Amino acid sequence: MCPGAFAKCLGISLLPLSVACVLCNILLFFPGGTPVESKRLSEEVWYFGGILGSGVLMLFPALVFLGLKNNDCCGCCGNASCGRRFAMLSSILFAAVGVLGAGYSVVVSVLAIKRGPFCQIYFQEVWKYPFENSDYLSNSTSWKQCELPEDVVHWNLSLFSVLLALGLIQAVLCAVQVVNGLVGALCGDCCGGSRGVSVNGWTA
Repeated sequence: MCPGAFAKCLGISLLPLSVACVLCNILLFFPGGTPVESKRLSEEVWYFGGILGSGVLMLFPALVFLGLKNNDCCGCCGNASCGRRFAMLSSILFAAVGVLGAGYSVVVSVLAIKRGPFCQIYFQEVWKYPFENSDYLSNSTSWKQCELPEDVVHWNLSLFSVLLALGLIQAVLCAVQVVNGLVGALCGDCCGGSRGVSVNGWTA
């Protein structure tokens, strides 16, 4: 497959992942599916890992990758235009932006999962992070400490886990484009393609 066409596939894959990350981050503002006061939300929700990191920042590399598409794969090694080589090379910079954005989302998700949700303690009027210094992941019975918002532990853990997984996938896809961009810049638009050099009106 040509580097340009492969980059298009990566761009197509990144777009729905970005939308999914934005939706997950938005849902985190409604723990348990119900609206709560902003001060009752976990701090990590306000870091916008899914909206900013895996969402907005990921749109730039996704759109650039889509623009690198070359359906007919004209030219082979040594014959691709300099402009296309430069475009493939510049895509590496946007891929790096994607890796940084996805990495930010992954870090925020890891911190949120490790710290646990901000909630009201059972039979108390105190709001805090009850699992901040404990391994609550291995002890699901302790989740009952959080009375409000309802099911906030499951909600935060599920959504941040999804953000973590999607962020890792995005980072891998952008890293793949770094390699693909280098191949396109060094070998041209379609290395080893089926179309060769035209000689006396015939295509070899």
